[in-house]
Amino acid sequence: MTTLGTGPGSGTGTTAGAGIDRVDAPLKVTGAARYPNDFALPGMVHAALVGSTVAAGRIRGIDVSGAEAAPGVLTVITHLTAPRLEPGPMTLLGGSPPAPLRDDRVLHHGQHVAVVVAESAEQARHAARLVRVEYEQGKAVLDMDDPRAEILVDPWGLDTERGDVAAGFARADVVVEDTYTTPDNTNNPLGLMTTLASWHGESLTVHDSTQWPHNVRTTLATVFRVPESGVRVLAPFVGGGFGAGLRVWSHVVLTVLAARQVGRPVKLVLSRPEMFTSVGHRPDSVQRIRLGATHDGDLVAVEHDGISSVAMEDDDYEPVSSGSAVAYACPNVLTRDRQARLNIPCPGSMRAPAEAQGNFALESALDDVAHALGMDPLEIRLRNLAHTHPVLGLPWSSNALKECWLRGAERFGWSRRVPGPGSMRDGRWLVGYGLAGVSYPFYQVPCQARASVRRDGSAYVRSAATDIGTGTYTVMTQLAAELLGLDVTRVRFGLGDSDMPYAPQAGGSGLTGALGNAVHAACRQLVRRMWALVAEDAGSPLRGSSPGDVTVTDGRLHLVGDTGRGESYADVLARHGLEELSADGRSTPPLPEELGLAPAGAFGAKFVEVRIDPELGLLRVARVVSAVDGGRILNEKTATSQIVGGTVGGISQALFEETVTDRGTGRIANATFGDYLMPVNADVPDLEVLFVGGPDRASATGTKGIGEVGLVGVAAAIGNAVFHATGRRLHSLPFTVERLML
Repeated sequence: MTTLGTGPGSGTGTTAGAGIDRVDAPLKVTGAARYPNDFALPGMVHAALVGSTVAAGRIRGIDVSGAEAAPGVLTVITHLTAPRLEPGPMTLLGGSPPAPLRDDRVLHHGQHVAVVVAESAEQARHAARLVRVEYEQGKAVLDMDDPRAEILVDPWGLDTERGDVAAGFARADVVVEDTYTTPDNTNNPLGLMTTLASWHGESLTVHDSTQWPHNVRTTLATVFRVPESGVRVLAPFVGGGFGAGLRVWSHVVLTVLAARQVGRPVKLVLSRPEMFTSVGHRPDSVQRIRLGATHDGDLVAVEHDGISSVAMEDDDYEPVSSGSAVAYACPNVLTRDRQARLNIPCPGSMRAPAEAQGNFALESALDDVAHALGMDPLEIRLRNLAHTHPVLGLPWSSNALKECWLRGAERFGWSRRVPGPGSMRDGRWLVGYGLAGVSYPFYQVPCQARASVRRDGSAYVRSAATDIGTGTYTVMTQLAAELLGLDVTRVRFGLGDSDMPYAPQAGGSGLTGALGNAVHAACRQLVRRMWALVAEDAGSPLRGSSPGDVTVTDGRLHLVGDTGRGESYADVLARHGLEELSADGRSTPPLPEELGLAPAGAFGAKFVEVRIDPELGLLRVARVVSAVDGGRILNEKTATSQIVGGTVGGISQALFEETVTDRGTGRIANATFGDYLMPVNADVPDLEVLFVGGPDRASATGTKGIGEVGLVGVAAAIGNAVFHATGRRLHSLPFTVERLML
């Protein structure tokens, strides 16, 4: 039941919040869900890429004769034959990656230097291997400490400073200072990134593995100088992303270019090795962190400096130190970030960008402070909770971090921890308990949605968002059903089409808030429009009613407290000769000065138990408890799945993942699933998830994003557990046997 004109959570709560199965599950398990790679068009041909075999230099010559003569080949496009393409636009996430095939320069190993189009995918791949490229090889810059590396200082103006850091350290009784390093990681969604492009005159239709259809539409319209209205981007199902689908990469542009050149639909599917060089990666980082505290455990100074890698001509930015500015209540804080330009593929967002790296350093160092003070790691965190936003000085719109700590500790059994390192054993295994705190930043941007009720009493709600497996189809169906007073089986949610109302990216833990609030507004407006049809209708039992008198239940408008006095949506539409009634809604991000509150992202606490064989250096994660403040949870089943998936990603970051670049050639040396390590089922322990807190006051739906918070803090908690088990502090990810045994 929903009452017109009321606020968040006004329904009965029987629809949104319930842990129902995914509405798209039947399509997926039966194979009926169509991913970009599943589409084919009449006359479709295939493209394959040619990647550079050097990391820096120039192309002295390209011999394409062998490829052009190969069976089925239609064309080979190089920088010598490609038209000049416009640069991509500035986006919410920064500038577009550099346009492909601009000139003869090579900026990284694997750079796309040609694209081959043939009748079949096999013919295209075969011909691509016949392209011969002669290079004038340059000396690549591959290390951040290379004196030739260009250093960018605070390129986006996100460094922070408050208080007097020098004075804070001067009054500190304990000072801890260390350097932490994190490596490149590669996103590696299961679905290989695919683009299928088809031109119809100056109109373009693209199926793409994207997390942001509107960004692809805007970018392709800009690059190819055509109206946005003539570009349609479709992504109803995407085989994962983890951030890899947030930018419009070179292969997308090349597929569209190839389709224009040959006048036929062109499909390109990246190979797994190409995924390592074509769709971004988490940049490596080196972080120096310094913390000062009093004997009582009060933080009095924080200084966090980070440097991370970026490509030669790209502006992707991950300020790894920025989270330290707001994580705890400390009067004196300085965070600084720099970037080093290297001959590497363009980085991009990977689940929990910047926070995953920066939290590892902060939470590891904070544990060292607790150890130096002889204080329980949980106690020092509780003591330094930020009850108001440390920078804005405003109360949080919601913050249940203390509850996360207390309930998580109780469920984990933190009180059983014996304080001294190396003091807990189980047979030959050393046992360690570790924890880490998470405060993931608020992110939300404008969004639009449209809601319609049809004469048969069903509803269709849509927005140009994507569902990358997070459950967007399901939670938005539930939310719309609640707001419209319908059973979820009577509501269909549409997404993944740029012709639908504008939606931002599925990333930054911001889509549920932005889209949910837009759906909330659209459904509210639709019910009001339905009421307006009957308010002056002599044939309606609701004639003369006001919005506050009316509610909706089971597809019927009726008076509050009197279900008998009302009529169904279907009856209203039929009497007025309407096949359907629609309404639009939009959401805008809340402003702190208008709210009088600091909009809050998700908070969380991670508790981990590890077991270590000291003779063999084996490290096993035995169990993880995640206590999360995610605001109002729209579906506990899909939300739990998000936290479990993020936690597995955190275990992977801590123990396995490292994209290895050969420092002699710039070639990625482990660009296959046989060489790039990730956890399997045997590596994943019991994972328990608790949701605490309540609706967030900055959101009409009361939600917060939880896509990233599941991953952040896992690496630090594991590292802290290793320290508790062994007394050794590991400063570099991943925690390999070699590093554990040194």
